[in-house]
Amino acid sequence: MLRFSKRVDYGLMAIHYVAFHQHHAPVNAKRIAEDLNVPAELMAKILQRLAKRKLIKSLNGPKGGYILARDPGEIKVGEVLQAIEGPLRIVRCYPGLCCPQLRTCTIRKPVWAIQASIARLLDTMSLEEMIGLDEAAPETAELTAAPS
Repeated sequence: MLRFSKRVDYGLMAIHYVAFHQHHAPVNAKRIAEDLNVPAELMAKILQRLAKRKLIKSLNGPKGGYILARDPGEIKVGEVLQAIEGPLRIVRCYPGLCCPQLRTCTIRKPVWAIQASIARLLDTMSLEEMIGLDEAAPETAELTAAPS
């Protein structure tokens, strides 16, 4: 099954949270962890990775915390994923050719095309777009309601 890891989920939620709240003041790791119901130690590690890749900045001091390092329109979702998990790979043989079935594989090129499409989407969708999609998303109850 193709899905984001919990760390990627938490990382996207955290950077989204920082983007949404930074206009008031920098947001500290403890508040992010508490508000998102994520273990504080894990959140601290995720925020460190995002800071190391210069997606967020850490501000020291009693009113310190995290802010975005760049404008939300300049931060791509793919950058966040790579900061946390490394390069996206939906199959082990991509992008190299290390596979015992290499000579008999009949799905390599189609799967690589899927991989490239997913990567292209992630590398072009900005944090700003993600925030806009979130604000426009229907409520969960609307998604699960039976049609009339």
